[in-house]
Amino acid sequence: MNATPRSQAGVALLTALLIVSLATVAAVAMTSRQQLDMRRTGNLLHGEQAWAYVLGAESWARVVLARDAKESEVDHLGEDWAMQVPASFVEGGSVSGRVIDLQGRFNLNNLVVDGEADSAAIARYKRLLRTLKLDESLADALVDWLDKDIDTRFPDGAEDETYQLLDPAYRAANRLMADVSELRLVKGYDAEVVATLLGANGGVPFVTALPEATALNVNTATAEVLTTLAEGLTLADGEAMVEARGDNGFEKLQDLLQQPALAGRQVDADALDVESHWFLTVAEANVGQGRARLASLMQRDRGTVRVIGRRRVFADPVRAPAPPRAE
Repeated sequence: MNATPRSQAGVALLTALLIVSLATVAAVAMTSRQQLDMRRTGNLLHGEQAWAYVLGAESWARVVLARDAKESEVDHLGEDWAMQVPASFVEGGSVSGRVIDLQGRFNLNNLVVDGEADSAAIARYKRLLRTLKLDESLADALVDWLDKDIDTRFPDGAEDETYQLLDPAYRAANRLMADVSELRLVKGYDAEVVATLLGANGGVPFVTALPEATALNVNTATAEVLTTLAEGLTLADGEAMVEARGDNGFEKLQDLLQQPALAGRQVDADALDVESHWFLTVAEANVGQGRARLASLMQRDRGTVRVIGRRRVFADPVRAPAPPRAE
């Protein structure tokens, strides 16, 4: 039986509607994909632009530190490099940066020299732990982590036999720290201890891990770190020394040693200085939806400033939350 003209018209109409529907779906999909591609490309371009800006901030820090070395042999918190610079507005966003003196913190790698424990540095570290109301026995486990031998320090040290019982198991590093975040792997350094030492949750960082042994810059150290200078110093003594140095710091080490808080106390002057060679530059840029944050470790030697290491970071490396320690 032949189809009627009316039925043929109906089939043609349904076919036309189906074609229009498919074309509409395809057009919407193509438009959505195009918009997604455009946003993705824009974000990539903004991200690259932001990265270029933070590299520019790093170059600015190198220039400022090199100029400072030519103008002064004393580093203090009143100098240009130490000032918090307001965010600068650039095309499409903003960029900000700051320079931190790492020699104003206790260098954990000072605890071991040439693979052997340094008793004077250990004593200073224990004073810092006491000031921060932490257990001074934490020093033994850290020294074992850093020294080259596999002998456990008495009574609270820890070598391979301690860490290999954990899950997952690992071994003691028996070398200097490459980064202060290694603390979370050391026996006794739980999240609370690491947070206190590294200044997480809005606190002030008290320790660092530099590639070499360094002197403490008494012009940039906090009151807590200054209590490590001699046995028996209190936080009030440290605060008194901070107040005495003022905005421009001590011009020479002898000015510090003459402070009343240090009268009659034995101070290891060789471990102290009024200038610094190691700095951390933190730069952040925001361009559209693109964001970049850079942390650069810098060494200044004879007026030359070198970038020793740089890394992208997602949290503030100055006060980053402490990652959980392996149990």
